[in-house]
Amino acid sequence: MSLDAETTPVRLYSGHNRISTQALTSLAKAAAGDALGIPPHDVRADWSDDDGLLALSLVTPIKIPALMGVARDPSRIAAFGGSIWERAIAAKEEILTKVTELSGARLSRVDIRVSGAHVTERRRVR
Repeated sequence: MSLDAETTPVRLYSGHNRISTQALTSLAKAAAGDALGIPPHDVRADWSDDDGLLALSLVTPIKIPALMGVARDPSRIAAFGGSIWERAIAAKEEILTKVTELSGARLSRVDIRVSGAHVTERRRVR
């Protein structure tokens, strides 16, 4: 007689699994860097308690097109994923989802403060 997956007893292990604040911070910085097109080391991440959930606060620059290029061709804004405001809003959901999926931590929100710009000629690739 063989047991299928539904009838096989779940094996429980004793002990604790914890993800350090440093590991969560590194993950958040990497997710933000990926979402905003900048190196993770340029992102500052802080955590706070939000009624039992984690609230993530990021201070980060964002990648933007060269302004002379935008003056010549305004469609470059769309090629970069939209305005800075639109990209920051979209990045919040992307970062929250990625950090939650990879860490298992329950985040209530992601707050982003754009602190500067990384000017580049490259378009956002997605």
